[in-house]
Formats: sequence, structure tokens, C-alpha cells
Amino acid sequence: MSVDRLAQFQEAYRNLDLLPLVEPLDLERFWVPYGEESIAELQQLVEDDFTLSGKTIFSGHRGCGKSTLLAEFGRRCRDNGFFVVLFSIADLFESSDVTHTNILYSIAINLVAEATKNEVSLSKSLTEPLFKWSAKRSRTETDMPVSAGISAGFDFNFIKGILKTESTVRDEIKQEFEPKISELVNRLNILVAQIEANAKKKVLVIIDDLDKLDLGDVDKIFKNHIKALFQPAFRIIYTVPIASLRDAVLQSTLVSETNDQIVTMPVSKLFTKGARRLPDAAPIDETMQPLCEILHRRISAELLPPEIATQITLYSGGVLRELVRLVNICCRICLRQVRRGQDTVIDQTVLGQAVKEIRLDFETTLSKADYETLRITYERFTPDDPKAQDFLDLLHGLDVLEYRNDQVWYDLHPIVIDLMQLKGLIPDSP
Repeated sequence: MSVDRLAQFQEAYRNLDLLPLVEPLDLERFWVPYGEESIAELQQLVEDDFTLSGKTIFSGHRGCGKSTLLAEFGRRCRDNGFFVVLFSIADLFESSDVTHTNILYSIAINLVAEATKNEVSLSKSLTEPLFKWSAKRSRTETDMPVSAGISAGFDFNFIKGILKTESTVRDEIKQEFEPKISELVNRLNILVAQIEANAKKKVLVIIDDLDKLDLGDVDKIFKNHIKALFQPAFRIIYTVPIASLRDAVLQSTLVSETNDQIVTMPVSKLFTKGARRLPDAAPIDETMQPLCEILHRRISAELLPPEIATQITLYSGGVLRELVRLVNICCRICLRQVRRGQDTVIDQTVLGQAVKEIRLDFETTLSKADYETLRITYERFTPDDPKAQDFLDLLHGLDVLEYRNDQVWYDLHPIVIDLMQLKGLIPDSP
């Protein structure tokens, strides 16, 4: 076994972690400019919001790079003088437990956490009522006289851990705050007023990973409780799945409540509509370059030859997470080969194995009706009914990708195209 080659692939495997780039060091090492138009749209809506309380919806395909882009956007907003609170709802609550009450409560504790981190003083009479359960839990479970979060400073890790693991605590919060949403919102507004007065900065809250909730949960939360979510008197960016915007009632509600402040981040378009089906089709160079650069930042050309990197980029369909996921699987295959004594690189054979793994993942979730929807979408670049639940599920699951230029059109994930061709459901590529 080559120790050097093992170490090279281990480093690349670490660099190809599927988590978004949110830490400043990771952004500095791996950030490649992309989605600048989306950043510009968000910046305009935030900086030109003279009400100081605008709500923005940010949407896009799962895995298209929204989380990393929001982290970069948050960094730029901090540089421009905003007090930015950026957090993932998934760090606090399981997806099945997310409600409008928990979203508002999570804003409160993240405001306190960010203020504590930045040494911005807050009134105890304002913060302590948010964490009554914290003191009780500490006394009963750790024999501490009071919670560290109450006595010796805000212990965010303690609170986050309890929220994530203790269903009884989540029930307590629901019972405490759900009947008094207006009181919770009022407390949020006072928190923000204190932060803005003491930090001398305007607050911007960005809530990530709401777009990873089940479509039914998103529908329920935003349709039934949008007034409560939009009641806080400060700037908030909410994320939602792109499939949710195909619901005419929900989209109309969001357009109305946000004053049409909806930003949709498109998938990077590798081909113009229909071009992929043509012989000798050439991908769009200005799209390919940044995606290939993302790979080169994380793995050396010695391990990933340029021609294989190009193929991987094409297999990604322009979805950032799929790009990284595919190379991540290639590295896992190579690490196993190196341990068997092979001095390997990511070649055509390795790529073929990785594509097969992902193809099987897609295949296990598809029904006969799904294949028919996929076939129609492939042939027409649109389904029979873009609002049908089966199509929305395929869109949410990345089986179908949405692209935009002068119009919205759809294509299948390139690996799903491979699957459909293997089954003889669509013609082989020219």
C-alpha cells in the first residue's frame, strides 16, 4: 500500500465533505464564485429595505449550493455592517418537529447566542424567560444548581443538544409559547432592538435548511402560519424547497406577504435547452469552468485527471452537491483500492462504479408511474402537470432538474437519463 497515495486520497476525501461551506476557513480555502446574480438579488432586497423589516424567500434545488452561498452572503453582509444571525434549523430540531413556533423560538436563541459570541449585552429579564426549561433540566439531570445558560453565560451547545435529543423539552416549548405567539414575537422585537442599540448594527436573520423539510410540512407551516412567521419587525430570509413554489396557493401567499421578494437560485445550466441530445454537443464553457474549479480546489489533478473531472461535471447536471457527491464516492472507491495495494487514480472505471452506485440509489425510489412522468418530461422538457404531486416529488428528489433562461424548462438528472436508457425507456444518446 502506498502511504503517500493513501494520505492524498484521505485529504481529498476530507475536502469533499458533503456539508456546505459555512465556516470562514472553509470558505477561504474552497470558495469559488458562483451564483453571483442570486447574491446580488439578495443584497438589493436587504440593503434597500427601508422598512427595516422585509421578509425574503430564497429557494432552489436541494444541493444547488444555497447553504454555501448564504454563508458567503452573510459574510459580505457582516463586512457591510450588518449584525448577521445565520443558522440551520436542522441544528436544533428534527425535520418532523419543525413548526412555526419552533422557527420563531430558534430565532430567539440564535439571537442570544450571536449576541453572546459578540459580547453584546442583553437584559437578563428579557433572556431568562426563554430558558426556564433549561434551568429545570440542568437541576434534574446534571445536579447543577442552575443552568450554565442562565448563571454563567449563555450555553448554546447545552441548549442545542437538549433541543435535538429531548422530545419532552420540545413539547414544553410548544406548550409554553404556541398559545402566546404574539408575546414571543414581541420578545424577539425587543431582543433585536437591544442588539441594534448596543451593537450599532442592523440585524439580519437567515434561516437555512427549511428547504429540506418534507413538502407537506412546508405547505402546512407557510400556508397556515405565515402571518406569525412574518410578524417580527426585522429582516429575515427564509429558505423553501423549489417544489413548494409550484403550489399556486402557497406561491400566491408568499408573493403577497413578501411583496414579491422571492429569489430563486437556478441550477447551473450546462447545455442550452435540447442541446444535450445533439451529436457532439458542447457544454457551456462559462458554466463548466467554475464547477471544474470547485473540484480542483479540493482534489489534485494527480488524483483526478482533467478529462475525468469534465465527465463528472457533466454527470452532476450542474447541481453542486451532486458534483461533490460523485467525487466523494470516487475517493471512497479509490481508498479501498489503495488499501488493497493498488496505486490508483480516479479513472473511467472508478467513475463508472460511482455512477452505478448513484444510479441504483435513484432506481430504488422510482415507481412505474414515476418512469412514465420521467419519460414525458424528457421528451417534452416539461411534465403533463407541473403541479402534480408525483412530479413535485421527483423535482424535490433531484430526479428532475429545473433550468431557466427565457422560460422554465426541465430535464432529467444525467444519471437518471442513463437509467432510463438502460431500461430502454428513452433513446440512447447520440
